[in-house]
Amino acid sequence: MNSSQLLGITTFAYLAAAVLYVAIFVFRARKLGLVASAVTVVALLIQTAGLGLRWSESYQIGYGHAPLSNMYESLVFFAWCIAAFYLFLEWKFKNRLIGAFAMPFAFVSMAYASFGWGINQEIAPLIPALQSNWLIAHVITCFIGYAAFAVASGLGIMYLFKANHEERAGDSSLLATLPQLRVIDDVTYKSIVFGFLWLSAGIITGAIWANSAWGTYWSWDPKETWSLITWFLYAGALHARFVRGWGGKRIAWIAIIGFVSVVFTYFGVNYILSGLHSYAG
Repeated sequence: MNSSQLLGITTFAYLAAAVLYVAIFVFRARKLGLVASAVTVVALLIQTAGLGLRWSESYQIGYGHAPLSNMYESLVFFAWCIAAFYLFLEWKFKNRLIGAFAMPFAFVSMAYASFGWGINQEIAPLIPALQSNWLIAHVITCFIGYAAFAVASGLGIMYLFKANHEERAGDSSLLATLPQLRVIDDVTYKSIVFGFLWLSAGIITGAIWANSAWGTYWSWDPKETWSLITWFLYAGALHARFVRGWGGKRIAWIAIIGFVSVVFTYFGVNYILSGLHSYAG
């Protein structure tokens, strides 16, 4: 079995996990909780094996680089980070309902990697700009941050769903299955803080890498610019939280809007804007 087959299995495993978590939420089928967690853990292990095997295959054909160099590989790693971060939250907060709003992101990322238009799944040699030891550090730090922002966005959607329905219809059996609003708000905030720290590390390692590859730490390339915009958006949100006590719907909306900015930084620059990072598309 090769890496593509293992990663293909991962796609459907994440779909199964997402469906199970949504079923727990919609049908209050708590008995499925352990099954959903087990499927997610197994899927993550299979994906880890797939990534390791793809790295090994790269060495076998003479390229020898980590599977983090193109859109396909970054999407796969993005899904891996989302699943790993979600499982950490599930273990930390002992609540599986977060999975209904988090694991669909992991599935969508894997589905686009597997079936998306224009996605090249072949292992290719690195272009000169990518032939650096900073590649792994930069990609890993950025995508851990992206994954935390993805989960924070899902939590923001959860918060707005619960808050809006409580305002219109009062409490219900469906809403009762969700954590309290203050708990969702706290987990959303902590996820943003976690993602912000890793995004900051990603920007720093990217600047060091840029200086090594292009002789300048910052060139106002579109991806660099949008990364900075995203950083300021989350920095502003955290500042407002500390100084003005922002929370609730404001933070929920910022979590959603911030992730939209992340998605544009990730996809928009590669497919719409041309620049030094266009190779990533």
